Amino acid sequence: MGKVETILMNCSIVIRAYNEENHIGRLLEGIKQQTLNDVEIILVDSGSTDATVSIAESFGARVVRIASGEFTFGRSLNFGVRAATREFVVIASAHVYPVYPDWLESLLRPFKDEQVALTYGKQRGPDSAKYSEQQIFHRWYPDVSNSNQPTAFCNNANAAIRKSMWEKNPYDETLTGLEDLAWAKWTKEQGHKIAYVAEAEIVHIHNETPRGVFNRYRREAMAFKRIYPETHFSVYDFVRLTVTNIISDLWHAAREGVLLKNIASIFWFRFMQFYGTRMGHRETSLVTPQLRETFYYARERKKKEESDRGVEPIRYDK
Repeated sequence: MGKVETILMNCSIVIRAYNEENHIGRLLEGIKQQTLNDVEIILVDSGSTDATVSIAESFGARVVRIASGEFTFGRSLNFGVRAATREFVVIASAHVYPVYPDWLESLLRPFKDEQVALTYGKQRGPDSAKYSEQQIFHRWYPDVSNSNQPTAFCNNANAAIRKSMWEKNPYDETLTGLEDLAWAKWTKEQGHKIAYVAEAEIVHIHNETPRGVFNRYRREAMAFKRIYPETHFSVYDFVRLTVTNIISDLWHAAREGVLLKNIASIFWFRFMQFYGTRMGHRETSLVTPQLRETFYYARERKKKEESDRGVEPIRYDK
């Protein structure tokens, strides 16, 4: 086994969490069942008041704490990556869990190419996910991998980076979100590759209220405007995208025979998605204490179709 292959056989995993006792155990159980088992787990906790920390510690995780008043997505990630001792750092949300036991191996495999600075994997929602969000997952995370995608898109709910690259440019701690997009943009500007790995699949649980959807897309739009100052999102864009996406979702839901149970959520989800985007483009992205409370601590987080990969999926307890 060569030096690169040996390095790829171990990694650090950074998990950001706040009151995730309902979900983090499944993620940690999925990590335990991975074919790659030389894994360092680091939990970055931002003031959980439930059993999140004790659950993580029971799986051998090392806990790094960040005060809730200091939290941003970028800052919490920097805490975690700084604490990591391995060259390859996997980043996962506390409310995701891997579908297959080779999730980590798949996510790390593209790093055999020394030009790859960042990888990210497929995401799907659970059966309880809103229909429109499932449509977003399918659009953003296709079934075909790309070892050198042309755009700077990625998502830190299911990603991996080289720590040596992060040391040159840590995550932006001032953004209200999309710190992953900003970092991906920087890596592309340095001439490095981003690899999308469809085989590295996770289930991402987002049980949000309409207000939660609005807040998520608002803060991400604020960050997007910082990253790409030349962008605009007009009233026309809001109306056009809301209407076209609602029509598309209704059509697909009708074809799948699930329209009646999803019709209400399709309307409110798409409206809140693009209304939040519109409002975010009109605001500053400085993180005030009020925005921090709204964006990071007011959200609710409460089986996926099995594709024929030839790999038996992980069986979780209900």
